[in-house]
Amino acid sequence: MRFTLRQLQVFVGVARSENVSRAAEALALSQSAASAALAELESLFEQQLFDRKGKRLRLNEQGSLLLPHAVELLDRAEEIETLLRGDHGLGNLRVGATLTIGNYLLPLIASAYLQRHPESRVRLQVHNTASIAAMLLRYEIDLGLVEGQVVDAEIELEPWVDDELVVFCAPSHALAGREAVSVEEIAPQPWILRERGSGTRETFDRALRHRPGGLVPRLELEHTEAVKRAVESGLGLGCLSRLALRDALRRGSLVALETPELDLRRQFSFAWHKGKYHSAAIRCFLDDCRAFTAGARRSDLIALPAVP
Repeated sequence: MRFTLRQLQVFVGVARSENVSRAAEALALSQSAASAALAELESLFEQQLFDRKGKRLRLNEQGSLLLPHAVELLDRAEEIETLLRGDHGLGNLRVGATLTIGNYLLPLIASAYLQRHPESRVRLQVHNTASIAAMLLRYEIDLGLVEGQVVDAEIELEPWVDDELVVFCAPSHALAGREAVSVEEIAPQPWILRERGSGTRETFDRALRHRPGGLVPRLELEHTEAVKRAVESGLGLGCLSRLALRDALRRGSLVALETPELDLRRQFSFAWHKGKYHSAAIRCFLDDCRAFTAGARRSDLIALPAVP
């Protein structure tokens, strides 16, 4: 074998960061050592793997073909190293989740996983659906847990558990006592919504796609809890997952508005790059996710500890 694992590590690091110095820092190498490793890999096979523009390196066609194979080989090498060290853990795992899943489900699942595999290491990142998809494409995470649609030929989706959004308001709002409200009644109201690119916003916009002009939000926020607090303070109506609202609705600090004209159903899904090798860690984590939601027909019906 003419190439080394270190050369592949540098190649993958540069592919992710598009910068040699950042890749070197992540690998605890000097910039000169990282540059030399990449140059050696390219010269060995007389192949350029990147298009270079200043300090920025972007994968060319040959590099894009190599990337999934390099990532898989490094993943398998890590498993071999773990086995030879005699570790009982499953190695490192990088998981990305969208906000509803990341805030309300993922910490509990990760906690249970680490209790069963105490020698393992898990890195969790929480972003919106668009960001998680981009990270999967760059192999920056091993697995994504998403609540929005991901339309990309390189990303595989597997349905996990059903979810549903609900329109809600403060208890003092004029609509709070209504049994059901129409789209025409809620459309003129001021709205506090998640940002575009989030799965929650995508589902909300899709439900209102047939209404001319749609809705103009009064405020767009990137965090679920911020949306809840803004609505609770009386700024307007919101629309979030029933899972995110479960404790607030139980306490009565927020009130659900039934909207029979709107289809606000969606699915939580597992997402991964089609070229990604499913290590033992990924397989075990997926099994734990499925076991955690087993028997629940919807996300807000999953058995979770109540928040006072």
